[in-house]
Amino acid sequence: MTRSPAGPAAPQTAPAARLLRIQEVATETGLTPRSIRYYEEMGLLAPAARSDGDYRLYDPDDIDRLRSIRGLRDDAGFSLAEIGLLLEDEQSRARNRTRFRSTGDADERRAIVADALAAVDRQVVLLRGKRERIDAMIDAAGSRRAHLEAHLADIDAGREPDHHAGAHR
Repeated sequence: MTRSPAGPAAPQTAPAARLLRIQEVATETGLTPRSIRYYEEMGLLAPAARSDGDYRLYDPDDIDRLRSIRGLRDDAGFSLAEIGLLLEDEQSRARNRTRFRSTGDADERRAIVADALAAVDRQVVLLRGKRERIDAMIDAAGSRRAHLEAHLADIDAGREPDHHAGAHR
């Protein structure tokens, strides 16, 4: 709160976040403007505003969302469709939180929690599926490694590797 010279304390408003144009956001997030536009087309992002010249303008929440998308895509290997599902579940979670806090009706709260549980269950299925695919890739790489180690053992023992043996000796 700030005190005005003429009277009692007046509420202080937070300064409005500066809106950034697409090229600034691209620089900030490490994405290309083309990727950002594509995420918009896919429904993964909606710019906070448009300028008088119809330029896309993005706020800090948009930048956080783009960083999340990039992390899910690049670091975790999720497809854009999977990312869309995860982001929708997060939006649903926020809506449910607001709805839950705004009602005291037990039946409505029960329905909200049931909806939230269903969203968490969808996320768990998606994440377990991703983990199973990664585990299968790790197992396949381990088999290739064992095959190559067998070749090394043959070489070290002075044996000619058996080229006709199964793919994974």
